[in-house]
Amino acid sequence: MILVTGGAGFIGANFVLDWLAAHAEPVVNLDKLTYAGNLENLAAVQRDSRHVFVHGDIGDSQLVERLLREHRPRAVINFAAESHVDRSIHAPGTFIETNVVGTFRLLEAVRAHWSGLQGAERDAFRFLHVSTDEVYGSLAAKDPAFSEQHRYEPNSPYSASKAASDHLVRAYHHTYGLPVVTTNCSNNYGPYHFPEKLIPLMIVNALAGKPLPVYGDGQQIRDWLYVGDHCSAIRRVLDAGRLGETYNIGGWNEKPNIEIVHTVCALLDELRPKPGGGGYREQITFVKDRPGHDRRYAIDARKIERELGWKPAETFETGIRKTVQWYLANGEWVQRVQSGAYREWISTQYAQAA
Repeated sequence: MILVTGGAGFIGANFVLDWLAAHAEPVVNLDKLTYAGNLENLAAVQRDSRHVFVHGDIGDSQLVERLLREHRPRAVINFAAESHVDRSIHAPGTFIETNVVGTFRLLEAVRAHWSGLQGAERDAFRFLHVSTDEVYGSLAAKDPAFSEQHRYEPNSPYSASKAASDHLVRAYHHTYGLPVVTTNCSNNYGPYHFPEKLIPLMIVNALAGKPLPVYGDGQQIRDWLYVGDHCSAIRRVLDAGRLGETYNIGGWNEKPNIEIVHTVCALLDELRPKPGGGGYREQITFVKDRPGHDRRYAIDARKIERELGWKPAETFETGIRKTVQWYLANGEWVQRVQSGAYREWISTQYAQAA
């Protein structure tokens, strides 16, 4: 089996669902269930005996050591992270605690477990660390895209904390020989995305008749990656990635934020027209840019295609349509996330379990 950390969040939950749809191999899923962790994301596998959910923190060394001892996973895939730049600006301490200290404690527990393995079990073990392109900083308009050799220049507390975690993972490979692989992905989008991020926020606010807030001039450029493609890339890296290596994962979809917003509005105009007429673009509102906002990210994903034969299956046009359709079909999920009803259910559920 494999151990997944942060498997109730956006990318982690999509990975667990995709994994169980494609593999018979069980998953132990460790998640702290902070604001963006949601067991409703995993409702489809709630009764699947291959999915074992554990409510807990990667920083809880005793818990992680117990899970490794009891389940003996062949791999640990680390999605667990605080991941919203805006939140990191207002509360950086939480990001340091989870992304840096938490990753360190997880690595220590994994190192101790791996050191005790023997033979084929030891040789097959992997630690796959999931990171972000934001560790590389910001690109000018004509700069080449981020390759795996690009130097780290993080510009927010979030990206600095992820950069630190990447360095720890690298150090544990070079110092202790821990069999690690790191992936750095571009901006993900798709189902189960917490509605504070750009695409789900635009969908939810548009349908509610609220302003669609766009930072600055809206010309910040990102490389957009459909979450299902990201999941398939991680599976491929786990299967065949070279130890100690980093693989950049991108969608080959560089687009400015304002174009993303216009695309979402156009799809909503088509799929859920306003009852009173008019278009959703009328709700766009430009707001003050956030501090230190990186201007451009772009991923050079040629290494993973060359070495591992992976490339994204979705174009932006197909992926964004699937995403908008998912949110239109799952309004109750959105309402519960926004109201906090699922968090109240979690508190009640675990109080009963205790």
